[in-house]
Amino acid sequence: MLEDPCLRLPPHFPDDKLMQRRDPLSTQGSGASTKLSPYRYQVGFKNKQGEDRMVVRNKARLVAQGFCQKEGIDYKEIFAPVAHLEAIRILLAFAASKGFKLQQMDVKSAFLNGFVEEEVYVRQSLGFESAKFPDRVYKLRKAFYGLKQAPRAWYARLKSFLLKSGFVMGSVDKTLFLLSRGGDTLIIYVDDIIVGGSSHALMSSFAEQMSREFEMSLMGELQFFLRLQIKQNPEGTFIHQAKYTRDILKKFDMGDSKPMTTPMSTNTTLDADENGEAVDQKEFRGMIGSLLYLTATRPGIQFAVCLCARYQVSPRTSHRQAVKHIFRYLKFTPELGVWHSSGSSLSLRGFLDVDHAGCRIDRKSTSGTCQLLGTSLVSWSSRKQASLLWMKATLSDFGLKYGRIPLLVDSTSAISVAKNPVLHSRTKHIDVSFHFLRDHYEKGDIDLIHVVSANQLADIFTKPLEFDAFTRLRDACLIMVGYANARGICLLAIAFPHIVPISTCPIPSSIPTRHSLVLVPTE
Repeated sequence: MLEDPCLRLPPHFPDDKLMQRRDPLSTQGSGASTKLSPYRYQVGFKNKQGEDRMVVRNKARLVAQGFCQKEGIDYKEIFAPVAHLEAIRILLAFAASKGFKLQQMDVKSAFLNGFVEEEVYVRQSLGFESAKFPDRVYKLRKAFYGLKQAPRAWYARLKSFLLKSGFVMGSVDKTLFLLSRGGDTLIIYVDDIIVGGSSHALMSSFAEQMSREFEMSLMGELQFFLRLQIKQNPEGTFIHQAKYTRDILKKFDMGDSKPMTTPMSTNTTLDADENGEAVDQKEFRGMIGSLLYLTATRPGIQFAVCLCARYQVSPRTSHRQAVKHIFRYLKFTPELGVWHSSGSSLSLRGFLDVDHAGCRIDRKSTSGTCQLLGTSLVSWSSRKQASLLWMKATLSDFGLKYGRIPLLVDSTSAISVAKNPVLHSRTKHIDVSFHFLRDHYEKGDIDLIHVVSANQLADIFTKPLEFDAFTRLRDACLIMVGYANARGICLLAIAFPHIVPISTCPIPSSIPTRHSLVLVPTE
């Protein structure tokens, strides 16, 4: 956002926007003039972009200088819940399974709808002074962009409206609201207002209610959210970040680099490399940050990115080369994404693998986990030593109840130790997390099941793999791997016996010409 108190417009920014927003405080009932010494606010200009990075709308917004606020005087609580990416993936998988599409709504000047409990004053901005009262200031009645408590105030207002309308808030995820009417369900995520339901009549009724309460617009089918590109069709939902991938390749001058077939070589052994040549820390952290966000739809790079992220304090040439290797792999597969098949079951299962003492610096282990909802991969991680239990609790808000959740592990000895209260000299080193598993096994929350190492999906999150093993596990993790291209979506269905039988692998009965499907059976 470009801020300019002198009101110099950015190039090609239509000046009629300023006329439309000439007195937003009075228009929204947000402020009343008084005579005190307050904080100043400025004018901010922003180009709102769509999925293709084209400008959808130009905005001119008055923004308070919230950095001047003092805790305990100008504000108290400022926390406002936001949706986690795992929660969004669960919603997308659930909607695809139930066969309904998600829509998106936009409330105009959303923060101006929240109420402020504290007394807050703002000066008149340069160029926006009242001709009649140039020395007066505004006392805010409602929240204002830039205030620290503005997000919380807007969430409280929307939450109050939804609860009065009959919605029930999620017991775990406080951004999730559900409404059930006669067997039909309406689901809403208040973060950017994603809404979907099994009844068009229920959707239309809710849209009318929102329009009466707020000044809002229907943005149509959900296609772009937090830089995630979302394609919904009768066969399922495809989530990818192809545009974002190309953007970061260009940003870090890797667009013309030689492609690589895996994100990390199997002979890569990163350590502190104290004698190596230091590299620009700011650039290195920028590369890591960009890659971490890409893991939202690219589970295959999770381990490599997390491994490189350990060396952000004192990055060396060897670390930067490993990061560039990941970028070169992205050059090879820029359009890979996550596919949620329609009609998929909603059974929940998890995979767990641990690379014992794999870190060369502190000899700590790296645990890799992934969780599938039916045939949809919805959560994954690679970290140094309970997302499955969190998912179980979250899905209960969707009306889905689970008994023992299968957790597939490839170590029979680990399963034996977790199932039996064995404690002797050879098991004293076991991490607390394994005793955590034992506790929940005894409670009946999970069921530990052995899986052969070749079929351990979580293996991809604990160590670098050779091309054949990496590609097989990467594709098997996704069941149906999606590739975005100029013609649409290309789907690659992988039949993995321990997840879904080949005979029941979800294959669309009729595939439009813009799609192609290839079956690759595995042993």
